[in-house]
Amino acid sequence: MNKTLVGQVKVLDLLILVAFGAIAFYLNSSMMEIIASLTGLICVWLNAKENIWAYPIGIVNLTLFFIIFYQVNLYADATLQVVFFVLSIYGWIVWLTKRGGQAVRPTRGMTKYETIGLFVGVIALTGGWGYGLHFLTDASIPYLDAFIASMSIFAQFFLSRKVLQNWLIWIAIDVLSIGMYIYKGLPLIAFTYFVFLLICIFGYINWKKEMKEA
Repeated sequence: MNKTLVGQVKVLDLLILVAFGAIAFYLNSSMMEIIASLTGLICVWLNAKENIWAYPIGIVNLTLFFIIFYQVNLYADATLQVVFFVLSIYGWIVWLTKRGGQAVRPTRGMTKYETIGLFVGVIALTGGWGYGLHFLTDASIPYLDAFIASMSIFAQFFLSRKVLQNWLIWIAIDVLSIGMYIYKGLPLIAFTYFVFLLICIFGYINWKKEMKEA
């Protein structure tokens, strides 16, 4: 990364933090929501930059989001944090193996069978999960919640496996999540997901560049 691009990234980091702080103050957000959102931003940013510290920080983020989502009856999202915890431990291990002398495992593309498994798995998981949430709980918007949660599981799995296309899945998730969290009255988290969207675009570009260079 050249010096000009490094400078631009640092300026962007500062602007995001300032905007985040201003919005959090304006919305009078809870300390838990602020810390959860900040650790989430840091975690995704470190993932985009292929930094292994994304995993320990991510575990803190998952714990806080579990509490927040459970409190607003987004049970699929709450359950998702538990799944993410397991996948984060798995990803932490994977990233540190078969590195070939690099800091983390090299990026690879998604295979044909993984693509098929993604589509079939998301449809099946969304149907079953959404049905259960609709009839067995008081979950809000159960099928959308289940769809986002299902895609997120696969996105996190492919992120843990260091597969480039995980970022494309995350981009779709972020767009849907922004609308859902605005609807649920969680504007700070909605803003956080907007920033996630920008970071995911950067992550895709950065990982693709790294894969080509490798």
